[in-house]
Amino acid sequence: MISLTTTTEAQKAIAHNLQEQRINMGLTQTGLAKRSGVSVATLRKFEQKGQISMESYLKLLIALGDLDKFLKATKPEQKSFNSIDDVLADKEQIKRKRGWRT
Repeated sequence: MISLTTTTEAQKAIAHNLQEQRINMGLTQTGLAKRSGVSVATLRKFEQKGQISMESYLKLLIALGDLDKFLKATKPEQKSFNSIDDVLADKEQIKRKRGWRT
C-alpha cells in the first residue's frame, strides 16, 4: 500500500498520539519519564519534534501499557486462502527467500 505521508509527518503524528494518551492518563512529562526510565529531555524532544530512539519509544509504550498493541500492529499479515487450489498454488510459488546483498 502506498502512502503519501512523509516520515517526518508520521513521526510527528506518532508523537502527538503518545502525548494525547499521556495527557488522557493524567500524566505529566515528568511522571511518564519516571515511569518509563526515559529522560524528560528525551520525552520533550519526542513530543515536539517526533525524534526518539527505538529503545526509548518502546520504554514509553511499556509505561503506557501499549507495547502489545505496537507489536500486533507491526506483525506481518498472514495470507488468507479461499480454496485448496489457492493453498496449492501458493505452495508452488514458494521459493528460497534471500535478503538483499549490500
